[in-house]
Amino acid sequence: MQGIIMSKAASPSGVTIGHVHLRVSDLERSISFYKDVIGLTITTRYGDEAAFMSFDGYHHHLGLNTWASKGGAPAPAGHPGLFHVAFLYPDRAALGTAIKRVADAGVVLTGAADHGVSEAVYLDDPDGNGIELYRDRPKAEWKYNDDGSLVLMNERLDVAGIVGNST
Repeated sequence: MQGIIMSKAASPSGVTIGHVHLRVSDLERSISFYKDVIGLTITTRYGDEAAFMSFDGYHHHLGLNTWASKGGAPAPAGHPGLFHVAFLYPDRAALGTAIKRVADAGVVLTGAADHGVSEAVYLDDPDGNGIELYRDRPKAEWKYNDDGSLVLMNERLDVAGIVGNST
């Protein structure tokens, strides 16, 4: 995979991605999935049309709504749209616990990869939205090419080893 060198001036210091908001076809089904499988909690609801969910009491990391999608079919493959939303876990043990919760819920992983800078597993929500659960390796372990671009890879991941580290 080719790396892209970004100028540090490309964005102000401290900017992060705050939340993702998804259109879903069945709000209750999606709430159950993101609560029971991913581990988010509801922070607020807008009746039967929208819900906001978070980790650790933040106002929301994830918004779900049926405003233009209630009862709709998943987006067809091969069309523009969200590839996946990624949830970053603080360490390997927390990622292992999350993967175990996914397996215990009977959700099948669609992929797993060691990216060099991170370890990640992939799955789909009930509407076919892609989800990545991952943990970053310490930045001191990241590798760089001679031109300064980050080395990213897509190698086999020892998922059982990560689950074995779960808390």
